[in-house]
Amino acid sequence: MRRMDSSVSRKMWRTLEPVHAMVYFAPEHPEEYAALGLDTAGNRASAYFPARAAAMGAVRPSVVQATFFNFSAVAVQFGMAGAWGTTTPDALVEARLRVADRALRRLCGDLLDTPDVVEALELARTACEACRPEGRPLYAGLADLPWPTEPHLQLWHAVGLLREYRGDGHVAALLVSGVNGLEAAVMHVGQNLVEGGGGWSREALRKTRGYSTEEWDTALAGLRGRGWVEPDGEGLTEEGRRVRQEVEDTTDRLALPPWEHLGEDGCARLRALVRPLSTAIAEGGGLGIR
Repeated sequence: MRRMDSSVSRKMWRTLEPVHAMVYFAPEHPEEYAALGLDTAGNRASAYFPARAAAMGAVRPSVVQATFFNFSAVAVQFGMAGAWGTTTPDALVEARLRVADRALRRLCGDLLDTPDVVEALELARTACEACRPEGRPLYAGLADLPWPTEPHLQLWHAVGLLREYRGDGHVAALLVSGVNGLEAAVMHVGQNLVEGGGGWSREALRKTRGYSTEEWDTALAGLRGRGWVEPDGEGLTEEGRRVRQEVEDTTDRLALPPWEHLGEDGCARLRALVRPLSTAIAEGGGLGIR
């Protein structure tokens, strides 16, 4: 049987991603987590790490860093500091669901109350049937959670499952290629420079991932030594671009099982159904930009 082209998994990710990713940018998320006692005003990272990790239980910061992969140990330790002494994973899971509900209703409005959302949910849940937990810790944690009751929140949960399933596979692809978390960030910026400077800049990505200038420069020097970064710059060489493309291609292949299970027609229909939601989220500033 002919296998589905792996590019389909990237198309699915690009269309569905805003439905999940908006929870990290919504003003509702620090509000909900602060209500649980987390100092989201003084420690902005506490509005990210504990809530995303909560599906795995009260894990140590080292486990969070291992699964999130491209954040520094310092950033994770700072973000997780005191979290499990202040609140519980179950409380954060519920709070995160409230964030999703409030943010989606604000950004998408009446779009949530249409038959299209129910149909999209059915297709997304069908795709999730093919996801397996082996080697996919963030996906596995989410997969153990009960499904929400309302259709738009069920869709949000399904998209989150598919997103973390892909993300876990991306980590595996990086490891096979011998790229650690910091190097992945440096290469991401290097690819942006080659493509014209769009996307994440060095300083923005370095600061959000919690690395010092010295750590970044050391990783950059190491990648230059491997011939992956230009000798006198920070852009990727041809070999560096090849390695990075290989990682992306492997990520696409590893993310393919749910989409093969859904089938090409089902994938196309799901993209069509979700696209209005993703557009509304992006145009409403739900991804931090307008």
